Amino acid sequence: MEAIMPFMWIIIMFAIFYFLLIRPQQKRQKQVKQMQDNLEKGNDIITIGGLHAKIHALDEGTIVLITQEGTKLTYDRNAIREVKQD
Repeated sequence: MEAIMPFMWIIIMFAIFYFLLIRPQQKRQKQVKQMQDNLEKGNDIITIGGLHAKIHALDEGTIVLITQEGTKLTYDRNAIREVKQD
């Protein structure tokens, strides 16, 4: 029984590590991927740099954004932090 206890502690520590750190991060990554896959032309978005703009055009890896002043900017799809809900 004494030989099994160190292995039990390792298993318990791994389980705690998994449920407190790994699983929530995987959930967050899945939500971000889903949000980025569901982007559509005309969505109001915020980039990871804080730019507020509207999606003008979409490509597989890039997005063309248009600002209020009419400036068109090309960003990587991964640079989108959130879609604004108005």
